[in-house]
Amino acid sequence: MARIGVMAALCATLALASPAGAAVRTSDGLLEGVRQGDVLVYEGVPFAAPPVGDLRWRPPQPVKPWSGVRKADAAGPGCVQTTPPPTSPGRGGAYSEDCLYLNVWRPAKASGPLPVMVWFYGGGFSGGSAAWDLFDASALARHGVMVITFNYRLGALGFLALPELTRESPHHASGNYGYMDAIAALKWVQRNAAALGGDPRRVTLFGQSAGAIMISDLVISPEARGLFSGAIGESGGDFSPPDTAVGGPKTLAPAEKLGADYAAKLGGPTLEALRKLPAERFLPSPPDARPIVDGWIVPTGAAEAFAAGRQTDVPMLIGVNTEEGNFPTVMPPITATQLRSNWDTYLKPFGPQLRAAYPFTTDEQAWRARLDFQSDLGVRWQAWTWTRLQARTGKAPVYSYRFAQPEPLKDRALRQRLGAPHASELFFVFQNDGGPTFEWTAEDRAVAEQMAEYWTNFAKRGDPNGPGLPVWPRFTETSPKVMRLDSHSEAIDLPNRPQLELIGQLIDHFH
Repeated sequence: MARIGVMAALCATLALASPAGAAVRTSDGLLEGVRQGDVLVYEGVPFAAPPVGDLRWRPPQPVKPWSGVRKADAAGPGCVQTTPPPTSPGRGGAYSEDCLYLNVWRPAKASGPLPVMVWFYGGGFSGGSAAWDLFDASALARHGVMVITFNYRLGALGFLALPELTRESPHHASGNYGYMDAIAALKWVQRNAAALGGDPRRVTLFGQSAGAIMISDLVISPEARGLFSGAIGESGGDFSPPDTAVGGPKTLAPAEKLGADYAAKLGGPTLEALRKLPAERFLPSPPDARPIVDGWIVPTGAAEAFAAGRQTDVPMLIGVNTEEGNFPTVMPPITATQLRSNWDTYLKPFGPQLRAAYPFTTDEQAWRARLDFQSDLGVRWQAWTWTRLQARTGKAPVYSYRFAQPEPLKDRALRQRLGAPHASELFFVFQNDGGPTFEWTAEDRAVAEQMAEYWTNFAKRGDPNGPGLPVWPRFTETSPKVMRLDSHSEAIDLPNRPQLELIGQLIDHFH
């Protein structure tokens, strides 16, 4: 990790001693936050120049320093997308291509440099925003940490690969501009965390879904080495072999072809013409706008890097939800006959093995079997592979979880049927209500408090355990313990290992 210099340490001391809301000097100029109760907040802080015009599809460039005091009292806009905010309009206003801003929360009073948690939102690399109210980190910061949320470019603006872009790059790579934004944000943290009262030697990445995929790739990226000390991956990972029919990143050549086909449909015959198109022309996001094994930011597939022990070896906390496949709403019904036919037709020769691994007779059982299969294929196998490879080749500890607390919906029948779907743990980690369809119980609140404690303990010490919490053992190959997180949290043996191993065989077959 980067060493704190004398000036940085002095800045940290001044920041901790200054009255809440007082201006602090960052690497780009003076910044003034806002005190919200017992939390100090800085919102809408630029960490890179606006990626517009000729800077579209280029690595993020430095911020132009400002004179005077910049008020950091309003979140910057999220990056261009069609995704509506999950529960409310959020604090950042309309989406924009000028979107490389971050937000900081920290306790207004602190006795020393705070561990830093940097949030990576999900959204399939086509949606998400650091300004969504769901990611207001006030409650999390009260547990004695600094929390930073940031935006990264999305869709075609964030992940387009083209032969012309590859040729103009000194690294002979294109795509992954959203990843470059993340690295720029982490470098900003290294330069400025101390001035804001944080400890740049203790920086934990945490993210969900696409955010967890991004983290799993940054853990193997030479460009991100030294920028963090821990990693939390919620419901995601990038461990399928590249160019796999059932998921995984693209390698550069196929990504360039997809990008060229997409550009042709837009009528942009040249890169110069594409850079002049309005940002809205790149909506909706192409479904193949995803991370790329480009030989630079992402040098190889994550599984290959971890298997060879080339990951940044830091403590990791990785897990999934019990009903991952129930996303974004309750899955439509399917008959037992339809499910048998689907598996036999599209997943030959795995139909009989899948029916044995996910048994069903009735239509209701078929619905549940498909849910479990899709949860394992889409999310759980990724997290399991990440966890077991770190346990095998890393020296730093890895902890695993299954989040099982049902989403706190007013509709009790829907709550029971939905369970703990993809992204439902976010309301508990951030301790945010979720809008008018939610009705929290005392048990729900207790689980949220417990999860916030586990997450922030991990950020402080690389270990989620702490006073008053059920003991969370580390995951090892000989003792693959998983923490079930719900109103009766406890360590359990790894569930459904045979199914996960079958998914691995299926992925290898379709590679």
